Amino acid sequence: MEIDAEMRRMIAVSVGAVVVFIGLLVGIGLQYTDGHNLSNVGAYYLIAAISLFILLMAVAGVLLDRGE
Repeated sequence: MEIDAEMRRMIAVSVGAVVVFIGLLVGIGLQYTDGHNLSNVGAYYLIAAISLFILLMAVAGVLLDRGE
C-alpha cells in the first residue's frame, strides 16, 4: 500500500500533536506531584492539557480537511 504525500502530512500532524500532549502530561506530572499524588493545581493543569489537546486535534482536522 502506497502512502501519498497528503496522508504522510496527516500522519505527521497527528503524531506531532500526540507527542506535544504526552510532553505536557509528563511535564505536569513531574512538576505538580507531591509524593505519589497530583496536587490540586496539577489537576487543573491536567484538565487544561486535555482540553488543549482536543482543541488542537479539532483545529488540525479542519486545517487538513481544508487543504484537500
